Amino acid sequence: MARLAVNPTRMELRRLKDRLKTAARGHKLLKDKSDEMVRQFLGFVRENKRLREEIESDLSAALRRFMLAKSLFPTPDIEQTFSLPAVSLLIKSNVKNVMGVNVPDLRIEKLSDGTPLPYAMAATSGDMDDAVLGLSALLEKLLALAEIEKTCNMLADEIEKNRRRVNALEYIMIPQLNETIRYIVMKLDENERGDLTRLMKVKSMLEKGNGADK
Repeated sequence: MARLAVNPTRMELRRLKDRLKTAARGHKLLKDKSDEMVRQFLGFVRENKRLREEIESDLSAALRRFMLAKSLFPTPDIEQTFSLPAVSLLIKSNVKNVMGVNVPDLRIEKLSDGTPLPYAMAATSGDMDDAVLGLSALLEKLLALAEIEKTCNMLADEIEKNRRRVNALEYIMIPQLNETIRYIVMKLDENERGDLTRLMKVKSMLEKGNGADK
């Protein structure tokens, strides 16, 4: 691991030790955050899977009833029957915070009053009524599924970004700081030994000089 280009001084050593302490603390916090985000992400994934399977099952049943009812009426009559909407709705989009990530919060705020059937019940079969009512009942589930799937995508992106930060600290910054600190300590010890050797030589020379004077 390449060390940082710094001057091997005690002041620099103190500064690097402070940086190392901060980096280690940041690494622990990011690692804990990453673990909690993964835990919550897996919960959203399980809920997404459950909701999707439930919607697919209900949707298949409603579409089977619709196709059965459609086979009993001419296509132009079916098109005329569904030419006008029966229900108006307002979907309100907000955001909520999940582990520091702003994810969508979708809600149906207002539904128009009245029946969800856009036709007179005498004009169609019971299978058509069941199909339309079944599809109408799926609206809130579909909205919840869209919200959960977007939340999963956003959390997955944030988990990946957080993982890169953790890896950068764990495998690059912290090893570089440790290597640089070892280098500075080694250089300071080397300088200390050199200073001590020079002092001993000076002392020895002084002692010899004093002995010669006597």
